[in-house]
Amino acid sequence: MLRIFLWIQAFVQVLSVVTLAPPQNIHVNNWQLTWTHDSEKEDVTYTVQYRSFDTSVWKDVQACVQTFSTSCNVTSTKAESEHGCVMLRVLAERQGLTSKPVKACSRHGDSCTPEVSLTARPGSLTVFLSRNHSMVLEHGDHVKHRVYYGKEGQSLQQKYKDAVYSLSIPGLEEGQRYCTRVQYMLYEKPFGPESCTQCEVIPESEYERRQTVIITAMVVVVVVLILIPAIAYILIFQHGRIKKCLHPPCKIPDNFLLEPFSEHHILSSPSEEHYDIITAME
Repeated sequence: MLRIFLWIQAFVQVLSVVTLAPPQNIHVNNWQLTWTHDSEKEDVTYTVQYRSFDTSVWKDVQACVQTFSTSCNVTSTKAESEHGCVMLRVLAERQGLTSKPVKACSRHGDSCTPEVSLTARPGSLTVFLSRNHSMVLEHGDHVKHRVYYGKEGQSLQQKYKDAVYSLSIPGLEEGQRYCTRVQYMLYEKPFGPESCTQCEVIPESEYERRQTVIITAMVVVVVVLILIPAIAYILIFQHGRIKKCLHPPCKIPDNFLLEPFSEHHILSSPSEEHYDIITAME
């Protein structure tokens, strides 16, 4: 049983190593699709696929199957598109390996993708949506916008709001970066490629900024008022203890033994001197 588990783990590790990285930055603009790839391999090819919104079947764009190019003109898909719009995606291929397909998004508004701009305010994010496009002229109020939003790094499919016109998203955390993507909703169904992800940082309110400055200043003042008297007290009244700690008393080490002097080291008393008696004679 343990051996089987080890084989499975080794197989998963091998798959993770040989997995081909998908293409990146897939953008569509006026039926021209472009993308990038970070692979250093020169033999990587790309295949572009599309599908209409009334089916879940993806088809290859015949002019862009296993191509070495990083762009593709997808005008040919108009004939099979619904209301002139299709979903597009690109996948990479190399030596029998196929990457995960990545859907295209549009950085510029057109007849299939909303034109979006963002404005961040303290605690909220306003998403401006244009109603001046052919979809509204043709379908009127049956066209809405689905706005996906969330913190940067989180999945944008978990939270969304539907709106006919521009909308404001309240209750956002100040100082955090929030991102959005927008897609048309036609008769309550998603329609057209999504707009590319746009992000904005939610600014702090003037009141919050002032409160932060005031609290910081008060903390600094309190710390200074506490530290200065404490340091003065220690230097003035604890000077002796500080000096004693900095200059510990001398102590003879225990392993230092004094040996007694030997006899030849003992100093002898000075020998008696003899003086001659001088007699004074007249």
